[in-house]
Amino acid sequence: MEISIRPFEQRDSAAVLQLNAESVAVLSPMDERRLQQLHAMARLHLVAEGAAGVVGFLIAFADGAAYDSSNYQWFTSRLKRFIYIDRVVISPAQRGGGLGRAFYQQVEGYARTHELAWMACEVDVEPPNLASLAFHQRLGFAEVGRQSAGAGKQVAMQLRSVG
Repeated sequence: MEISIRPFEQRDSAAVLQLNAESVAVLSPMDERRLQQLHAMARLHLVAEGAAGVVGFLIAFADGAAYDSSNYQWFTSRLKRFIYIDRVVISPAQRGGGLGRAFYQQVEGYARTHELAWMACEVDVEPPNLASLAFHQRLGFAEVGRQSAGAGKQVAMQLRSVG
């Protein structure tokens, strides 16, 4: 099945919320109101669409956004000229097929065009999200710190130069 990546449109909201709900174990919950808030602040909000509809999405913020995430704020206090990948969700049927890499290529292209120096994200390490850790390592991300995310959860702050 051919999949295309395009900017988020309001008609994608229900599918994005459903995908987010299916992955809530490894990311923050999101309702319609929160989705609209994030969309308004996001520098990039992309969806992947195939014949069956939306099968993935990505939301990313550049430095200077009014985003209230403690993980985003961690990077804001340490970096300039970065883009923070807040969440990437891919439907289980599409995982392992290169869609995550394609999303990150879009982010990198944006970062290059806008002369941003860093791509930043966090990955759960307690409990561990092993697939995400391996994915980010393959893409050249390195751990630059850790942060408690409450309720026994800890995240590894990941960074990669745009280069």
